[in-house]
Amino acid sequence: MSNIHDIVIIGAGSVGTPAAFYLAESGFKVAVIEKYASPGQGQNKSAIGGIRATHSDAAKIWLCQDSLKAFSTWKEKYGDDIGWIQGGYTFPAYSEETEKMLKDLLIVQKKYGLNINWISKEEIKEIVPGIYEKELRGGTFSPEDGNASPLSSINAFYFRAKEKGADFYFNEKVINITVNNGKIENIRTNKNIFSSKWVINTAGAEAGEIGKMINLNIPIMPDSHEACITEPIARLFYPLVVDLRKRPGSKNFYFYQNAENQLVICLTPEPIIPGTDRRSTSKFLLQVSRRMIETIPRLANLKIRRIWRGLYPMTPDGFPIISTVKNIEGLILAVGMCGQGFMLGPGTGMLITRLISEKLNKKDNFILNSLSLYRSFSGMEAFK
Repeated sequence: MSNIHDIVIIGAGSVGTPAAFYLAESGFKVAVIEKYASPGQGQNKSAIGGIRATHSDAAKIWLCQDSLKAFSTWKEKYGDDIGWIQGGYTFPAYSEETEKMLKDLLIVQKKYGLNINWISKEEIKEIVPGIYEKELRGGTFSPEDGNASPLSSINAFYFRAKEKGADFYFNEKVINITVNNGKIENIRTNKNIFSSKWVINTAGAEAGEIGKMINLNIPIMPDSHEACITEPIARLFYPLVVDLRKRPGSKNFYFYQNAENQLVICLTPEPIIPGTDRRSTSKFLLQVSRRMIETIPRLANLKIRRIWRGLYPMTPDGFPIISTVKNIEGLILAVGMCGQGFMLGPGTGMLITRLISEKLNKKDNFILNSLSLYRSFSGMEAFK
């Protein structure tokens, strides 16, 4: 006998768990199927915690503005401390080329309602004391961006979703999906059979494998990034800093100081490291140490406590896929978050709730068109 729900979500991660909360809050009977023993054990636990609406296109700006509202008001609304700090994001410019690119993007970002401005070299030095200042030309600063704990946040969404009536099925792996007459008839796991009007694929790096079960090609190609966390130190700065300078082995470098006053540090490897191998590499520690000392020299003696490696479920253009599917009624994709599932998750969950509730607005329709599975994938996200 099937477990019957209004909605079945595949994956209790950065997108699936917030979606379960917002859908259950709206009165839907929701089931979430997760192969791990608890929420957030896929890509979410590798997220570094940054949350920004500072993107290069309207769809991601608007989604993340909704996410920022969720994170910034969560403790006030629900009482859970998720480690939220509204420290902003800053992109310092060390070359004329980077300065021009950031200033050109400001026009687009402001057009779509982002609170962001160009600030001077002296202002950068004031908000990030000790930053390397030779060749520093100023940079952008978006004060409404921030950071939070990925683990505390997903657990907050999980427990509140359960309070609203969402059912979570852990240690269950989807093994087969049956489609009949253009509808998903049932979802079979290693333990149960589920049926519902709506099915939402939020399976992260494994979303493509779920698609194959119904002969659906979802263009997701995981690659991996590493990060580390330091010992705590006295509060030095609040913004998340993104250094766009290229260095041997890395395309860019970014870091912030979290609610426990530890520095969380990451870089984008160049070339990329394709595949799903999550074992840490020996060279990362040397790369990240050199970049940290170059950017803030006073931190040369800071001790790194732990390193880890997580997956970025990438699409060809660096933008997520949030889409209904032609010829399969009731199937929604919320996949290919390209390493930004944590910051996109709540906004995506709200959008999906409006989609299923038939309450889409003009911005929602623009986002769904922009992030459709059937787009050309010919562009490229500027900040990837």
